[in-house]
Amino acid sequence: MKVGFIGTGVMGTGIINNLLQHGNEVTVYNRTKAHAQTVIDNGARWASTPATACQGNEVVFTMVGFPSDVEEVYYGVNGILTVATPEQVLVDMTTSKPSLAQRLAKDAAHVVDAPVSGGDIGAKNATLTVMLGGHREDVEKIMPLLRQISASQHYFGPAGSGQHAKMANQIMVAGTMTGMSEMLVYARVAGLDLGAVTATVGSGAAANWSLSNYGPRILRGDYTPGFFAKHFLKDLRIALEEVDHMGLELPATTAAKRLYEQLVDEKKLGNDGTQALVKLWWGSNND
Repeated sequence: MKVGFIGTGVMGTGIINNLLQHGNEVTVYNRTKAHAQTVIDNGARWASTPATACQGNEVVFTMVGFPSDVEEVYYGVNGILTVATPEQVLVDMTTSKPSLAQRLAKDAAHVVDAPVSGGDIGAKNATLTVMLGGHREDVEKIMPLLRQISASQHYFGPAGSGQHAKMANQIMVAGTMTGMSEMLVYARVAGLDLGAVTATVGSGAAANWSLSNYGPRILRGDYTPGFFAKHFLKDLRIALEEVDHMGLELPATTAAKRLYEQLVDEKKLGNDGTQALVKLWWGSNND
């Protein structure tokens, strides 16, 4: 299939590589071409603008950082909507605002919101979980591609529903990330072997994805991003905006947001991975 893909970051690169491995013709755009070189070397074609990446392709994926970036690649000069045809399916995999997904669905014929969970490992190994919103027939049309890049796909309803599901996911992740960080801090002060504690906790009732995937990285002093801390803070802010609209209070998620604000806004560590939250207690070398 002919595919356009806009955004060749940590996640996008893994997804594009899997699309290429399945024989798709993939045209890519990224603000910085150098960041797309890996997928270009693997067979992707380069486009100089989002509009160019859209032209002539049956499906166009976007996976950028922030809702403002989504607006830019769709609505900006040389944006997707300047050239999109009624036949194309536009798939936004960015974790973004449900309201923006609904706006896109009004302004283009076939739009699917499809945020994912699974981090850089999931993108690389095609084990992502995809949360989908939009018209069911559009979702069915892109399902063969989704199965090439993910292990599970879940449809939730009309435009914006995928983004709401991702907000629910991030609320859960916020709890596991803060829990893992505080567990490690406590165990260390108690004088326990952190490797043994991580293995023990990971084999019992407290086992979770964050601990299994990020715990070992922390113990190695590895804070490279599987998912940027600044992007997770963005997600928590979107989730809590939706919470306000719903008239809810989620105190644990609010506390997690404040911690990530300390990490990103005060300590300026937004380009570290989400596991860097533990740096609020200890340094980059775990000292």
